[in-house]
Amino acid sequence: MQAPTRPTGIVRFGIFQLDLEARELHKAGVKVRLQDQPFRVLALLVAHAGQVVTREELRQNIWPTDVYVAFDQGLNNAIKKVRDALGDSADAPRFIETVARHGYRFLAPVSGVPLRPSEAPLRFGLRTIRNTAFITLTATFLLAALAYWTGHRPAIRARPPSEKAILAVLPFDNLSRDPDQEFFSDGLTEEMIAQLGKLNPDRLSVIARGSVVKYKGGSIPPSQVGKELHADYLLEGSVRRAADRVRITVQLIQVRDQTDLWTESYDHELKDILVVQDSVARAVANQIHITLTAEQQTRLARPRQLEPAAYEAYIKGRYYWNKRTAEGMQKAANYFQQAVNRDPEYGAAYSGLADCSSGLTWHGFNSPAEALPKANAAALKAVQINPESAEAHASLALVLHHQLDWPSAESEFRRALLLDPHYANAHHWYGDYLSAKGRHDEALVEARRALELDPLNLMIGTWVALRFYLAHKYDRAIEQGRNTVELDPNFAAAHLLLGQSYVQIGQHKESLAELQRGASLSGNSPLYLAQVAVAHAAAGRRAEALRIVAQLRKISSERYVSPYGLAQIYAALNDREQTFKWLQTAYDGRAVWMSYLAVDPVFDRFRSDQRFQDLLRRLGMPT
Repeated sequence: MQAPTRPTGIVRFGIFQLDLEARELHKAGVKVRLQDQPFRVLALLVAHAGQVVTREELRQNIWPTDVYVAFDQGLNNAIKKVRDALGDSADAPRFIETVARHGYRFLAPVSGVPLRPSEAPLRFGLRTIRNTAFITLTATFLLAALAYWTGHRPAIRARPPSEKAILAVLPFDNLSRDPDQEFFSDGLTEEMIAQLGKLNPDRLSVIARGSVVKYKGGSIPPSQVGKELHADYLLEGSVRRAADRVRITVQLIQVRDQTDLWTESYDHELKDILVVQDSVARAVANQIHITLTAEQQTRLARPRQLEPAAYEAYIKGRYYWNKRTAEGMQKAANYFQQAVNRDPEYGAAYSGLADCSSGLTWHGFNSPAEALPKANAAALKAVQINPESAEAHASLALVLHHQLDWPSAESEFRRALLLDPHYANAHHWYGDYLSAKGRHDEALVEARRALELDPLNLMIGTWVALRFYLAHKYDRAIEQGRNTVELDPNFAAAHLLLGQSYVQIGQHKESLAELQRGASLSGNSPLYLAQVAVAHAAAGRRAEALRIVAQLRKISSERYVSPYGLAQIYAALNDREQTFKWLQTAYDGRAVWMSYLAVDPVFDRFRSDQRFQDLLRRLGMPT
């Protein structure tokens, strides 16, 4: 029998048109491009309009045998997507009726016009059809089309060894109908990103969490998500939790043709959550032809069992850590502590504890004398538990940087990047270290690499601007700061960097506007208030700057205020004695921003002063 030629045409049922060539569904000026399996399910049902098509017939015609285990979930997803596109309902069907435990029936009458391939596709919305003889579309015609698509389904090609695939894990949907469980779906997303990112970094790049969080809710089509993230594959998922059991459904989509490559559901106890993550990782690797080493295969085959309460506390910690606010980081630290109390061998929770203490100190919320020893102990414990963890070594490196232990910090950063060259935070933090050391070209390389790995992460984008600012490249800092503000006008740190850069080029009106906006968004954090005072001083508003100094001195009686910020204000006022008084106080108290002293442009006029040179020597910095 001769192979059927690929037909083209329009199938009509009610107010809908099914375009066989473009593989689209049209309704009243709206175009929906159906994914591969939903489209072919609809085509087969339409071809047998009025008849029952069994689930087995659907499987044999559409699903290849190698994904038989995922067929039930895949068919259910396909039917749901078709019904969603048609505005249909399983309870009161107008188009697709479910025949219980048997199959499906297409209810609406169909008609259409076959087109010659040279005439299609025509521009949607102004479509003209030269052949105006309407005929009933026969089942033979549609079955010929279906036979073509079934027999000519494009194979998923194996990537050449030199070509790297890019995967984006989209935020998992929370199906528990409980807003208080939102942390669980968010935490599972982050854990899957981390797990998949360790598969084979030379062949697979997994986009970091900060760049996928904006797609939460699933309102943006997969094709657009793939284009924006330059991703080859998307992993979508949903999670439903009831007590200590979870049901997780995942789906892998190939972006270029929106093919559903694989779908699976898992129903497990919470303590076995790592079993699910490892199963998903193996399946993804298999589907996109990522070769795993023997060591990776062994690790995935022997997942560690978790104590449910410890795991829940850990992902709550990550949920609040990602807010990057003082309140969020403090809550996160409490949850990470709960996790290690429940499970003393939970290395990732110790890393989280260290990161919280470091973050609270850098942002000026906690005293270094109080926070950094705790951060150091937690990071050392994380490394002890898992010496091969890039996250643990990066957390330790960050603490050592804040403690001004320069050689040890660089050694740990390099170790982290050797273990995982695609860990965005390691590049992000290492770039900050290199800036502080005055190695600006290297710092920009690391900052840009972090941004490549996590392109929509607001903090990483802001710190690219900080790299330019500390290198005294203010125009570039402003350009990058504006890019970040465009992504989120309410991200305080981006306004901070913009304002600081405007101060240095003498645009006083713009600097005050940005810094006051940042201070407001930060809840008037002392770190931000100090920079507002610097802007006032640079603009010649001495009284306004001193008023903020008094405000900060008052706040310091209740909570930690970094003396480094006060030194910056007096430097902008060109008060030499007060500047060195507060720099000495900052040195004695090991204020973490002292690491920027060699490159901070606020102190440029003081660099020739012998007291300044002496401070740099004591800090182990180039003079």
